[in-house]
Amino acid sequence: MKLVTYERNGQQRAGALVDGDRSIVDLADAHEQAFGENHSAFASVQAMIEGGDAALDRAYETLKKSANGAFRKDGIRLLAPVPVPIQMRDCLCFETHLKQSFNAVRRIRANATPDPEAAMKEFEEKGVFAIPKTFYEQPIYYKANRFSVVGTDQDVLWPRYSTLMDFELEFGFYARKKGVDIARDEARDYIYGYTIFNDFSARDAQTQEMGGQLGPAKGKDFDTGNAMGPCLVTADEMADPYNLTMVCRVNGEEWGRGNTGTMHWKFEDLLAHISQSETIYPGEFFGSGTVGNGCGLEHMKFLKHGDVVELEVEGIGILRNRVLTRDQ
Repeated sequence: MKLVTYERNGQQRAGALVDGDRSIVDLADAHEQAFGENHSAFASVQAMIEGGDAALDRAYETLKKSANGAFRKDGIRLLAPVPVPIQMRDCLCFETHLKQSFNAVRRIRANATPDPEAAMKEFEEKGVFAIPKTFYEQPIYYKANRFSVVGTDQDVLWPRYSTLMDFELEFGFYARKKGVDIARDEARDYIYGYTIFNDFSARDAQTQEMGGQLGPAKGKDFDTGNAMGPCLVTADEMADPYNLTMVCRVNGEEWGRGNTGTMHWKFEDLLAHISQSETIYPGEFFGSGTVGNGCGLEHMKFLKHGDVVELEVEGIGILRNRVLTRDQ
């Protein structure tokens, strides 16, 4: 099932996409019409996740009985599937992205010196901005700002302190149930569903703060900087999350593409590592990190005011956002 959160009369509603993603069924309304009573799990997508298998089964039953209850999606404002996740972690799962990004960062730093080629050679010899050894030893992640989440077709307002505007093509999952010390071979059962994630990045701020050995901070944390959507595809609808084509476009032009099968760390690895002595709760979001070729930095191309970024992940859909600078 493809779950969405949409806005109606100023209220957030939980719905399901039908008719080839062209229409929405309001789950609470459809359930009341079909069964003559409210169902608390349909109050929000987060409530559905917390409701577990029983709530999802009830949703399927509701859709079967609401063949005429759908309305067109056109003109409807979709929010992020879970507008304010209870927790967000973004991880580094793709080696190719790291290799290409660190090389690009070295080039940016070198170009700011009197002799760029000499500086580039020195950076390479000294291993400056190289992939950290830790990446190959364990999953690396940071906790993102859950209050900065926006949905598809919502504008992203760029922070005034940054001029290097970039995007990141990612996908991720929501935790299905509570767990701690999760075994890797049992971890797939803790995944509720998947969505697309655009981790917008202020590259100049991020590059500056990387030397501090903490963060990222202002390179990532600014209002509207975490775009997610357009929907949450439940795990039962995703046969193989590790064979999905990922594509990024800017103003309709393809900038890069990759495949989820190139992940160095799988989602099961993330759950097994992060849940060590730390309880995971239903609805927590885990990002994959950027797929190789999935950001402007890797191509030494950056965004400008008014650019429209589209991220597409096979089986999920297209997440679309326009970037606006605040001084325009």
